[in-house]
Amino acid sequence: MSTVAFHTLGCKVNSYDTEAIWHLFHDKGWAQVDFEDIADCYVINTCTVTNTGDKKSRQMIRRAIRRNPDATIVVTGCYAQVAPDEILEIPGVDLVIGTQGREKILEYVERAQEEKSPFKVVSSVRKQREFEELDVPSFNDRTRASLKIQEGCNNFCTFCIIPYSRGFIRSRDPQNVIRQAKKLVEAGYYEIVLTGIHTGGYGDDLENYNLADLLRDLEEKVPDLRRIRISSIEASELDDKMIDVMTKSTKIVRHLHIPLQAGSNRVLDRMNRKYTIEEFAEAVKKVRGALGDVAITSDVIVGFPGETVEDFEGTYNFIKDQEFADLHVFPYSRRNFTPAAKYKDQLTEREKEARVTRLIQLANTLQVKYSTRFLGDVLEVIPEERDENGQLIGYTDNYIKVVFDGDDELLGEVCAVRLDAAGPEVSQGTFVERLTFTEKVIAPIEEGQFAGAMELEML
Repeated sequence: MSTVAFHTLGCKVNSYDTEAIWHLFHDKGWAQVDFEDIADCYVINTCTVTNTGDKKSRQMIRRAIRRNPDATIVVTGCYAQVAPDEILEIPGVDLVIGTQGREKILEYVERAQEEKSPFKVVSSVRKQREFEELDVPSFNDRTRASLKIQEGCNNFCTFCIIPYSRGFIRSRDPQNVIRQAKKLVEAGYYEIVLTGIHTGGYGDDLENYNLADLLRDLEEKVPDLRRIRISSIEASELDDKMIDVMTKSTKIVRHLHIPLQAGSNRVLDRMNRKYTIEEFAEAVKKVRGALGDVAITSDVIVGFPGETVEDFEGTYNFIKDQEFADLHVFPYSRRNFTPAAKYKDQLTEREKEARVTRLIQLANTLQVKYSTRFLGDVLEVIPEERDENGQLIGYTDNYIKVVFDGDDELLGEVCAVRLDAAGPEVSQGTFVERLTFTEKVIAPIEEGQFAGAMELEML
């Protein structure tokens, strides 16, 4: 039996794509082994969001070649899409396939093995108008299932290379989304994370159908689904229709990731972000008014070209005022082919590092502040794995990462966990009870007690 090993860099979309590619191999009788083992074929799914992504991708390609020089080396993903010839120059690479056409990857692998001559299969993503249907009925070693609902982005932020590697928005057919959601529920998944390159833009290429409509359909047509999480949504996409759907839903979790990128209107304009900080703040206020204790997390890019001390301080104070539950902080990375790479007023790495450090410290403070609000409450947690100390670790519906003691049989199950201590990265909890599918925790819980904390809800 032939063996294949995978290594994935970058985002959740890449992780989904890797799982889909693995199922194509599995259906042809291949067995999967660890990337550090000897395999007949290695597939490296690359990232190109930053220069570091490119560098790590090249490192993993060379590691696979060293592991087994006789193996078939396949490189796919965003870096493969934008720089295929650069990758083909690495001795030992057999096949470079971009971000489309991967349903034929087994045919290309067989060709590479027969011809022994490196080649690329990379078409222009700008011409792609159809969603690449790659099904994932189950995931390896994962208790939360991702469901890719769209591909590409139309925004062309000046710092971002992704539209050049993924193309324009292509939304997945709603019926195919529903069909795969049902498969995932049948496979035992309680939570589905809707993901994409621009998830909130789902439906921009469809007629009279958008993400709010899809959420409503998932709620109605997949009755056994317990949790729906949206991987990311722009502030401008939180219109009255979307908020109405969220407010009425019993499945959409109390967590929204709304990218900010900068807290300065001048910087947002240079980034080609299509909102002001005032509009962003109003969207957040509207969401909180409708959804109460919702956790709002965000992204911010530090050190964008021309970012002054005043711009940064404005960003710092705006983030502090918004009281995000968590924050992902990224130093600006200069990417070829993007407008911002040509800006003359680039900041030094030292300046960026100092600002990143300050924002990470703020993010830790905000995370503890949000989690502290729920101390003593009993929350739903689906443990995903064990941490280095042997404790179970998972997320509450409102995205608090919690560790607690428990048996292996609880992995992937819905657990009632009391929150005991809030931390900057991980909070500490105590296992109370395993919940059946129809049981839900109701909060707040008086004095941290679980008695009377559950109600039966027939879905």
